[in-house]
Amino acid sequence: MRQVSQHVQPGFDDLYYASYASVLRAVVLLVPTREDAHDVVQEAYARALSRWDVVGCLEAPEGWVRKVAVNAAIDLGRRERSGRAAHRRLFGRPSSVPAPDSEGVDVARALATLPAAQRQAIVLHYLLDLSVAQIADETGRPVNTVKTNLARGRTALAARLRVPAEATLDV
Repeated sequence: MRQVSQHVQPGFDDLYYASYASVLRAVVLLVPTREDAHDVVQEAYARALSRWDVVGCLEAPEGWVRKVAVNAAIDLGRRERSGRAAHRRLFGRPSSVPAPDSEGVDVARALATLPAAQRQAIVLHYLLDLSVAQIADETGRPVNTVKTNLARGRTALAARLRVPAEATLDV
């Protein structure tokens, strides 16, 4: 049996292997399941490959892939929320809501309740250690908007996790 070369484009393989885990970390808390995260990330890399003549020449191709993946994750989250809202309109709310576990609210659930811009800023800043300026560049938002999203997101998370506001992290 003849082995087909795995090499697709010069540089693309290096980008893929060096950045996949980082891009996945950026997306995993933005989508409902880990499988959805892998699907979104794979789609982002497929888009990068199809445009590699342009993406490969960028100063930060990983940032381009991450931006595509995060935007797709946010879109998926919107579709999921719309689907749940439609289900509630058609069938009403469930008769019983399960009690929270004794250890408190899970961080991933708390993040899922934040508006997309706040959730995106928190994930990029605290999980991927991107600076405010890098987040602004990747999201196309002004630096002050990113700072506001981080501050509001931290405050909302502190309230949801019942952590004193002064214990939240600074930008």
